[in-house]
Amino acid sequence: MTVEQPTEESVRAPGRDWFQSAVVYQIYPRSFADSNGDGIGDLRGIISKLDYLHGLGVDVVWLSPIYTSPQDDNGYDISDYRNVDPLFGTLEELRELTDGLHARGMKLVMDLVVNHTSDEHPWFIESRSSKDNPKRDWYWWRPPREAADGSADGPGVAPKNTAPNNWGSAFSGPAWEFDQATGEYYLHIFSRKQPDLNWENPQVRAAVYEMMNWWLDRGVDGFRMDVINFISKDTALPDGPIAAGMLYGDGTPFYIGGPRIHEFLQEMHREVFAGRTGPLLTVGEMPGVTVDEAILFTDPARAEVDMVFQFEHVALDQEDGNKWRPKKLKLTDLKATLGHWQTGLAERGWNSLYWGNHDQARAVSRFGDDGPYRELSAKMLAGILHLHRGTPYVYQGEELGMTNMTFGAISDYRDIEVLNHHREATTHLGHTDAEVLAALAPLNRDNARTPVQWDASRHAGFTTGSPWIAVNPNANHINAAAQVDDPDSVYSFYRSVIALRHSEPVVSHGDFTMLLPRDEHVYAFVRSLPDTRLLVLGNFSGQDQDVTLDDADVPLAWGSAELVLGNYPADAAVPRLHLRPWELKVFRAGAARPDR
Repeated sequence: MTVEQPTEESVRAPGRDWFQSAVVYQIYPRSFADSNGDGIGDLRGIISKLDYLHGLGVDVVWLSPIYTSPQDDNGYDISDYRNVDPLFGTLEELRELTDGLHARGMKLVMDLVVNHTSDEHPWFIESRSSKDNPKRDWYWWRPPREAADGSADGPGVAPKNTAPNNWGSAFSGPAWEFDQATGEYYLHIFSRKQPDLNWENPQVRAAVYEMMNWWLDRGVDGFRMDVINFISKDTALPDGPIAAGMLYGDGTPFYIGGPRIHEFLQEMHREVFAGRTGPLLTVGEMPGVTVDEAILFTDPARAEVDMVFQFEHVALDQEDGNKWRPKKLKLTDLKATLGHWQTGLAERGWNSLYWGNHDQARAVSRFGDDGPYRELSAKMLAGILHLHRGTPYVYQGEELGMTNMTFGAISDYRDIEVLNHHREATTHLGHTDAEVLAALAPLNRDNARTPVQWDASRHAGFTTGSPWIAVNPNANHINAAAQVDDPDSVYSFYRSVIALRHSEPVVSHGDFTMLLPRDEHVYAFVRSLPDTRLLVLGNFSGQDQDVTLDDADVPLAWGSAELVLGNYPADAAVPRLHLRPWELKVFRAGAARPDR
């Protein structure tokens, strides 16, 4: 079937324009604000901070899962899609939160986790109860394949080496769990308590769409869809290649972007979003997605999702994409990757822009300098990211320049991904505890999950009780109370960057041109519309840098260009194209020169 190509006017139509100029703020509820002293953040805590979010200027709040859950993976294992876990509050409080956001001109996006459920979800409890249960086919069940030696460990125990295929779980260990009651295995790409739903079954899809409509009817403004490109799988479930030093096969070629993924997303759009009025947002988290695939997913004419989260730039500081083998990031690699995405989605589709989230390390520790240049580099990173073409995401605490945490022992960690890897690496892969802890430190997810630092009081004002995970000790000088009213703070700089996006159409709609692609220290680009140009310069180093630009490539009238944003005090003695350590400069000029 030939798909009609959208015009520039359709891409910039009012229905899409709202999120093209918007900024999204992600809240990880258990670490945001605790209202009742149990050490876990909650909805009432979020409600108490709505004016803080409104003051920052964000347009959308994305809420990580607050559904009923055993909390095996901090809520990404859902046992009831239509209720709030008592840890976080009630449906009534969620309604109050939604109303409070709407009253302040903000929208609420919920996390949608439908690649898998909890093993305590009623659907799975029924599914595992017997082979002939009507919901058996709602999940991926397979009988053991015959072992080479036909051996078993005893009655009711899986024969050795008989998993249906050799796939490994994203959380270490095998991707299959043997169920003694029925003598079959079920698939879990993540934790064994997160069985994968079988989207081949139309009843599963119908149940998911019904649930999504229920939330939209309650006033929710859209969904961020967790690993949504995993929902279509190669039904043959073949073995995957086993990389050197790994225990299990790589199943991603058979469940990332599977054969029916576009069909499923288009069906979801028809059944849930088509015909609804008002601005809604659909964001697909898609590990392994390519630019060419993202064009298809986000092309408005195809009606799948509004934007995707891609992971290329957050894999550049890892050996072979393995986060437990970190390496130094090269700025030229970062520019090449982000520039490729800017160019690839320039005509169709839309970019999501982010440095961090609940699954990534803290932005200033990873991409900036969390030592003497913490504030300057946090501001520079904000300017560089938000002035790209796309919708920027701010992860809680990023607007304060919060940093990575130092965890002294494995007992300090809470993340199932870390705990499983440590166990496997020290017991099966032969690594020492010290080796594993050193490898975990830079990129582990708990770096981003320490509580938001509200003030310099005990536990940073997050809770009056004992926090579920330790507060970063630097809260005594990195906190919201010290920044909200300080015009030179990181928080205030984020306000300025967000305001610039809201006020300048060139930021949301302008063309993007990367400059200096081979420079290892300076990130430079131009945003342009017929009547406006922005030149954005960022120094990704702790040394002064002189910037040399080819004037033929930068159609700015330098004599009249205005410095509209910077993270240093203005100093006429500093040349316009000289950058101090971690400096950001943004120049604005009017129409291009007549000779262009």
